[in-house]
Amino acid sequence: MCRWLAYSGSPIFLSRLLFEPEHSLIVQSLNARQSVFPTNGDGFGVGWYGSRHEPGLFRDVLPAWNDDNLQSLAEQIESHLFLAHVRASTGTATARANCHPFRWGEWLFMHNGNIGGYERIRRELDLLIEPQFYAHRRGTTDSEAMFYLALTYGLENDVPGAMARTVAAIESLMAEKGVSEPLRVSVVVSDSRKLWALRYASNGVPPTMYIGRASAALHYAGLEGGGNDVLVMSEPLDDVDENWQLVESASMVTVDEGDVASSPFAPVSA
Repeated sequence: MCRWLAYSGSPIFLSRLLFEPEHSLIVQSLNARQSVFPTNGDGFGVGWYGSRHEPGLFRDVLPAWNDDNLQSLAEQIESHLFLAHVRASTGTATARANCHPFRWGEWLFMHNGNIGGYERIRRELDLLIEPQFYAHRRGTTDSEAMFYLALTYGLENDVPGAMARTVAAIESLMAEKGVSEPLRVSVVVSDSRKLWALRYASNGVPPTMYIGRASAALHYAGLEGGGNDVLVMSEPLDDVDENWQLVESASMVTVDEGDVASSPFAPVSA
């Protein structure tokens, strides 16, 4: 499975989280400790918000630990909200279009997990996506399909509701096709101001997800951190347990300018 990081708070250089901590995302790309796949070398991506309306996006197929451009950019780009992802493919090609995050207008989306039996429901799933969104589909991953399906179901106006309808639609197709493998979802989506993070699995065993109040976690990484700084990650940046809180299964976390709220999540048919 993939590893990812989302940060919201005081503007910082991306390198302070991607490269510098003891168990940074780049370290996790080589040696993930809470993943089925310890090595995540099938590409990477970062999406960040600055002064423009749309976020910046940099993705490539090289392993994250072996791309000098990534480190150089991360040392120069400063952002109050950014997403970063290192990919371990679950079957689709290693290609730039398949690297996360995905972007639509001001929205960013990234995912760790998989749709069980994706190849068996792929055609039907694509047909559920509205043409205006499907026209922008460039890759072949289940994650990108999930993003455009969520946009179809109203992500821009209601993130929790759209994700509930998206998960319900996917599970319905899986049931129709007799798919026994689970749907496993660890998703982060942002509109430049808020972060929403969903942890869910149809079998009750979703990928890991943690919240770090960065005033503690960043301080451990050599940064001061402010009261409004929040991290959401696949796994912690360090071994200090009190810095991190495991997100409960079947829950949606909302981060809004330092305020963190969690609510139960359940699929809802459209």
